[in-house]
Amino acid sequence: MKRATMKRAALLVLGCAALSLVLAEDAGIDLPHSKISATFKQESVPVEAPFKKFSGHIRYDASNPAGATASIDIETGSFDLGDPSYNAEIRKQAWFDSGSYPFASFRSTSAKAISPTRFEVTGSLYIKGRSLTVTVPVTIVAAGLSTAFDGTLPVSRKAFGIGDPSWNDVIEDQVNVRFHLVNASPSN
Repeated sequence: MKRATMKRAALLVLGCAALSLVLAEDAGIDLPHSKISATFKQESVPVEAPFKKFSGHIRYDASNPAGATASIDIETGSFDLGDPSYNAEIRKQAWFDSGSYPFASFRSTSAKAISPTRFEVTGSLYIKGRSLTVTVPVTIVAAGLSTAFDGTLPVSRKAFGIGDPSWNDVIEDQVNVRFHLVNASPSN
């Protein structure tokens, strides 16, 4: 009887330890349920195209939204305009220069709660070797054990040296980076 009680106690301790490790870690992004895309206008026609490869971590605690952190990396060569020749063009030096700068990254530096479901995240956006401080509004949606983070970040192509100047009359400068990022594990 004593041996069975000790086994149960040991299993309980191991289970609690494993659970605490899961709850304490940064939540990786649930890639199958997440999306990052860019929308822009080409000759006044809206175009939306996804980035197929990205990764990152989000740490969020509803009781301390100011302590939220995010680290996101997007593979620039994964931008998919739906046509192999366009995809090859966008990877060239005048555009993303994916050979020299394979990633665009965001690293948060602060977060500010606006309401229980909205906050603003400020951080450094790195594209093509350039860095700008940006602030993006984020909406939080709890779904079961996961948390989703939705937002749109306007980005100036010219600020990051993206695009051949001969295209400036064809493609607008502002590109909206839209994201729906779902934590892979519980965030609270």
